[in-house]
Amino acid sequence: MQRWVLPESIEDVLPAEAQRIERLRQSLLGAFALHGYQLVAPPLLEYLDSLLTGSGRDLELSTFKLVDQASGRMMGVRADITPQVARIDAHLLNRRGVARLCYCGSVLHTLPRMLLGTREPLQLGAEIYGHAGIEADIEVVRLLAHSLETAGLRASRIDVSHVGLFRALTAQVGLSADFEEELFGLLQAKDLPGLQQRLVEVAEPVRSALLALPELYGGAEVLELAARRLPQTSDVAAALSDLRGIAAALQDMPLSFDLADLRGFNYHSGVVFAAYCDGHPAAVALGGRYDRVGKAFGRGRAATGFSLDLRELARLADWEDEPRGILAPAGVLPELQQAVAELRAKGEIVMLALPGHEGTWSEAGCNRQLILRGGRWCVEPLEGE
Repeated sequence: MQRWVLPESIEDVLPAEAQRIERLRQSLLGAFALHGYQLVAPPLLEYLDSLLTGSGRDLELSTFKLVDQASGRMMGVRADITPQVARIDAHLLNRRGVARLCYCGSVLHTLPRMLLGTREPLQLGAEIYGHAGIEADIEVVRLLAHSLETAGLRASRIDVSHVGLFRALTAQVGLSADFEEELFGLLQAKDLPGLQQRLVEVAEPVRSALLALPELYGGAEVLELAARRLPQTSDVAAALSDLRGIAAALQDMPLSFDLADLRGFNYHSGVVFAAYCDGHPAAVALGGRYDRVGKAFGRGRAATGFSLDLRELARLADWEDEPRGILAPAGVLPELQQAVAELRAKGEIVMLALPGHEGTWSEAGCNRQLILRGGRWCVEPLEGE
């Protein structure tokens, strides 16, 4: 095997794409800052018990594990930054009120999460801690839509659901945790035959209610249909009330409701959502409420947020032609150095011409040159390339 071949689903990022990713990273983090979100940067490695706390089996299979040579303890390479941010909020910041936090960093997965996907996404996200009301969920959905617009994209559909509906229904019949997780997976996959088979022994009205969830999708009218078809316990009513509130507050956005679109059995606790763009079948961003993660760290803080893969977002975005550079002769003349400094101060890319590389500066990114004409340094088209 060639030494420079990378592992499957791991790839280099070359200059043009890396520049686009960096421009997008700066734009999005700048937009988050204007909304009051403060940047945090958790470590790439943590002890495994801390890294997986609050996420159960949802992240365990995705996490690369290794032994720390210093302590002998098991460590993990993060597969998701959100649990780390929850730890920071719970134990380092320790604020009494609302904390708005954002982040951007690489994560590593044992397997790609979709066909032709990467095992090393560049995860960017924003989260609100300390507010249990739907006002926080509404804010992060709007911030998600604004993030896509910052990248030159527009959400064609934002699917919204509520994990609380599933939990409220299964709580009525006292199912085991393993059986609940199995049903959760069948609903997520919309495997109706499998769901019907596993629900044979589940008592009514819960059985019919769980079978109805995959059929409850569409516009806001689905919520009223759900109110008629699902048992009206206080928990079911509370979940539907949250969804109605989101529908009313976000009427200007392309919301749809899919009450079987569930994810994060051990992770999410309330409203969940996924954003889609035209021409891309997979969700470009995922989010939702995860109050249980903070509780697992010993401090039960309400939390909601979203995240996306910045690499994938940069590939989807429309980009103008990348700016090209100006080739300047290498030298120590004060007038030349001043001309170069003035161009760079205006945002121009200026490269110094190292000797012996004539004819190669176009591929290096230059399409103009700085040349002395009549005692003045002028920028002209690059010739002879």
